[in-house]
Amino acid sequence: MEDLKEENSEYEIVGEFLADLKRKFRGGDNEIIKVAELKRVEQGNGTMEEFVQGFRRAVKNSRYEKQLLIEKFKQSINGIIRQKLMESKYPSRSIEKWYRRATNLNRH
Repeated sequence: MEDLKEENSEYEIVGEFLADLKRKFRGGDNEIIKVAELKRVEQGNGTMEEFVQGFRRAVKNSRYEKQLLIEKFKQSINGIIRQKLMESKYPSRSIEKWYRRATNLNRH
């Protein structure tokens, strides 16, 4: 609490702090924790396979569905792959197909 008062916190947003606090004291995988975790997921320098595995874990029990889930996935992947996916002639409505297409593009 002292760190929060002095603004010396490892948390950038209050939601992250609250999700971490709930996780430590409840020990649960409730929806709020999962949504906060999903908001922090980004591909970074990792492979698409690693990212998809982490994304799937974060999505589980978050209640993100269909288009909202696809939008979050697109926001979280690296720009070059995102651009190639957006330029495809027939964008998919299935998150599984987005996972496969992104993984294939990352390999080539």
